[in-house]
Amino acid sequence: MLQAFANTFKIPDLRKKILITLAIIAVYRLGTYIPTPGIDGAKLAVFFDNLTRTQGGTLFGVMNLFSGGAIHRLTIFALGIMPYISSSIIMQLLTVVIPALEKLAKEGEMGRKKINQYTRYGTVVLSVIQSFFIALWLENPAHFGGLEIVQHSGWGFRLLTVLTLTTGSAFIMWLGEQIQEKGIGNGMSLIITAGILSRVPTAVSQVIALVRPTATSRGQMDPLTAVFMFVIMVIAIVVVVWLTQGERKIPVQYPKRVIGRKVMGGQSVFIPFKVNNGGVMPIIFAQSIVLFPATIGVFLPNHLIQQVAQGLVQGSLWYTVITMFLIIFFSYFYTAIAFNPVDLAENMKKYGGFIPGVRPGNPTAGYIDYIINRITLPGGVLLAVIAVAPDLFGNWLKVPYQVADFFGGTALLIVVGVSLDTIKQIESQLLMRHYEGFMKRGRIRGRQRSY
Repeated sequence: MLQAFANTFKIPDLRKKILITLAIIAVYRLGTYIPTPGIDGAKLAVFFDNLTRTQGGTLFGVMNLFSGGAIHRLTIFALGIMPYISSSIIMQLLTVVIPALEKLAKEGEMGRKKINQYTRYGTVVLSVIQSFFIALWLENPAHFGGLEIVQHSGWGFRLLTVLTLTTGSAFIMWLGEQIQEKGIGNGMSLIITAGILSRVPTAVSQVIALVRPTATSRGQMDPLTAVFMFVIMVIAIVVVVWLTQGERKIPVQYPKRVIGRKVMGGQSVFIPFKVNNGGVMPIIFAQSIVLFPATIGVFLPNHLIQQVAQGLVQGSLWYTVITMFLIIFFSYFYTAIAFNPVDLAENMKKYGGFIPGVRPGNPTAGYIDYIINRITLPGGVLLAVIAVAPDLFGNWLKVPYQVADFFGGTALLIVVGVSLDTIKQIESQLLMRHYEGFMKRGRIRGRQRSY
């Protein structure tokens, strides 16, 4: 494997792509530390730390994950890539329900470019709306326990905040597209992964602080517990890799056709169906719903809302049960949006393909639907277990959530999926130039893009 990494820098084109990707990620990370004008970032960080300790998780925690910590400091990249992800999800849902967009999506490369353009417009609109309400929220000291977050409130501050955060979100979107065109890997996914991995040094330092003994007492955590945590993390990575790579292959046979003097077709191919087709989207949808009362409680300190929020604190029984149920539900929901068995069966029939033992047309569509439903259930259950694992292990081992988050959850799924996808692209470049890949046996399969 070390030789394969060395070979990546022997190819000028591949070396250039890797260096461009690293440079763009460095620019992104630098932007997560540039403060938004007119905001006291230190007081805001104290507020979010107190909020996490008293109320558990909120939607701000999900946003902070995707922004690489920028939302808690409210830097120029505070919105992160979330507006783009939201716009992509909205466009994907609208493509299913609006015939004109569905027709556009089937027009190949030109249709895809048009939909991407609509996604960019949607990103800017969502950024403007989100940044405006963030500005209104920041102006009121009552939302922060009397802390003065904004030095000079008014329309000047609101317009400046909208302009700053919207420009930052659009710039991040542009950086992701530059990685896609001139670098290596999926640009948007790599930006999210860079933000997640930036938390690793902080998590390691927290573990060291818990293990290190003081002058008067032993450390808060036993060293064997730290070793046990490392073993759990390795097992979690293996399980996530297995879930990400798992797929069910359905054989499809195409008959031979004689065109002129050539015999075409006659080969047998496979249609792979992912066990976890939705990726991290079911977890994001489920957590957004469960954490919504706690987030509303930050803006509206209503007694009833506060009681509901306290009952859905991360790690509690109700939070775990409801989150697991919603993840399984959204796994089916997202799979139903992503796959249309009827269209797939019609395309196979159009080109003469058939599944051995299954008649073309409606029987094929029914068979494909049956297979998808069968593999979605275990995939959804395992995804739900991985999602709640950080809460369970965090409460059991008495470690901060920032450390326990590496036992599973959204962060680990994104990091593993993006890493596999990037390694696959680098490996294909090496093999194309007659170099050995990262693995001498077997092949690395990439993941399907889920947002």
